[in-house]
Amino acid sequence: MTKLTIKQRKSLSESEFALPEERKYPLDTKNRARNAKARASEEYHKKNLTKEQEEEVDRKADRVLYDNTVSEK
Repeated sequence: MTKLTIKQRKSLSESEFALPEERKYPLDTKNRARNAKARASEEYHKKNLTKEQEEEVDRKADRVLYDNTVSEK
């Protein structure tokens, strides 16, 4: 997974984040979607995310992971 620069991150639309209100967990690639699921699970277990937020990240990441038009990179 390539590093997302500040400029690239700022250029992403809100719909490309699992938690758009906080601009957390970018989902612009399948690799980032997998990473978002893992990080959200970690944050839930550390009590930094609610169960609902973790489930929202999982749902949105799964959409990206099963969409054949999204890049692996």
